[in-house]
Amino acid sequence: MTAQTYSADEVDAAVEALSDPDRFGHAQAIVTHAAPGLQRVLGAALEAGGWFGEAHETQLAQVSGIDDPTERARAIHALVAEETRLAMLVGVSVGFELARELSTRRDGNDERTT
Repeated sequence: MTAQTYSADEVDAAVEALSDPDRFGHAQAIVTHAAPGLQRVLGAALEAGGWFGEAHETQLAQVSGIDDPTERARAIHALVAEETRLAMLVGVSVGFELARELSTRRDGNDERTT
């Protein structure tokens, strides 16, 4: 099976289509069911990518050590926002691979056996 690619226009149209709240009912049920496994995959991917671990602990120590409460709050917000962005990007990547895996299995083309 060849990896499918998408143009920027296709991705933009798909993202626009996702703005319809009715589209999320089934997806939300599936993700809720798969949440524990997906959380393990996401955590492993973030750790393997070096986004957590020692660097994360160092950033937490730096932020928590800021004396000025206003500056500390600003730094905490920035750190949470950055970690949220990273988790979202890795989560979307995991979602793409999950969709590909489901499609491959449904089509009976399990690449791991070829």
